[in-house]
Amino acid sequence: MQRDTRTPSQVPERRLAGHRQEVCGLKWSPDNQYLASGGNDNRLYVWNQHSSTPVHSYSEHMAAVKAIAWSPHHHGLLASGGGTADRCIRFWNTLTGQPMQCVDTGSQVCNLAWSKHSSELVSTHGYSQNQILVWKYPSLTQVAKLTGHSYRVLYLALSPDGEAIVTGAGDETLRFWNVFSKARSQKENKSVLNLFTNIR
Repeated sequence: MQRDTRTPSQVPERRLAGHRQEVCGLKWSPDNQYLASGGNDNRLYVWNQHSSTPVHSYSEHMAAVKAIAWSPHHHGLLASGGGTADRCIRFWNTLTGQPMQCVDTGSQVCNLAWSKHSSELVSTHGYSQNQILVWKYPSLTQVAKLTGHSYRVLYLALSPDGEAIVTGAGDETLRFWNVFSKARSQKENKSVLNLFTNIR
């Protein structure tokens, strides 16, 4: 159900029907034009503002899709993570509708979030590793593996400056991690290998 709280109550809400089971993930695209939804029916849908049917429907996940994140760096790039029977992070080009990369994380994917400063992605996990992983995109190499939680890491929030994350788990703890360094991403941008930054 989509509602605009600025409009009078007489304006009907918008109803998007597609999932056959509970909706467990929702995320607006950075430009606010698209809404991605994941469900316990193992489906990932992409909706726009003009239609009551999905513009894209993905059924490749083998478990519930709770973790969803739009890239702030690559327009139309969507990442999604599957539950215990799936364990995969999948990437989608929503401009063409085509599936892209897929990586098996070895654990239930609970949350995903992109770095604001670099092309990196953090994922939190449940059964069986209960860990936090940082990935480089598009190579999908693991940059960091963070352990400490003893139960599944159900909650994830990015700090306003984009450098730290906080995670919450079933072990009744909140943990703060410095995962995305602004200085590191600026250093990468000023690499001597990047010839274009040196041409005036």
